[in-house]
Amino acid sequence: MIVDILFYITALVAIISGLLVITGKSPVTSALSLVLNFFCIAFIYLMLEAQFLAIIQVIVYAGAIMVLFLFVIMLLNLQDDMTLFERFDLKKGFAVLLTGLFLLEIAYIFSLDSVSIAPKGVTGASFPELGTVESIGKYLFSDFVYPFEMISVVLLSAVVGAVVIAKKKVD
Repeated sequence: MIVDILFYITALVAIISGLLVITGKSPVTSALSLVLNFFCIAFIYLMLEAQFLAIIQVIVYAGAIMVLFLFVIMLLNLQDDMTLFERFDLKKGFAVLLTGLFLLEIAYIFSLDSVSIAPKGVTGASFPELGTVESIGKYLFSDFVYPFEMISVVLLSAVVGAVVIAKKKVD
């Protein structure tokens, strides 16, 4: 019962902070609202007993990436706030339509009875061990080793591309 109440409170705070990210007048306020949203997501991971994901959420997203965002925002020193506001056009209307369709799809998925988020071969008794570092390592380096290596190649190519672009700007 208490877990349900905690979940609903955390979900409400996550939704409100997500709306503040979108509707915030100041970029710094939006970035700090995003940090709050990241912490809410980490707390939900903890309630799902996914400790590894919760810690990674806090360290990587709320820590490193948001510090980088805040430094970029402060270095840009946005003086003219009126240039940040745009008018409604066809692209934004299409985005609103796609968002509505996405929300309908999520509602349909939640209405299904046979939705399972557990990997193949995982029973209900072993489900709480899924969030541990040991189980993530076991699945990552056995069942998902090829996708893991493909992500490594994609990230390596992104780093090489960023270095090439930065080198062109320096020269």
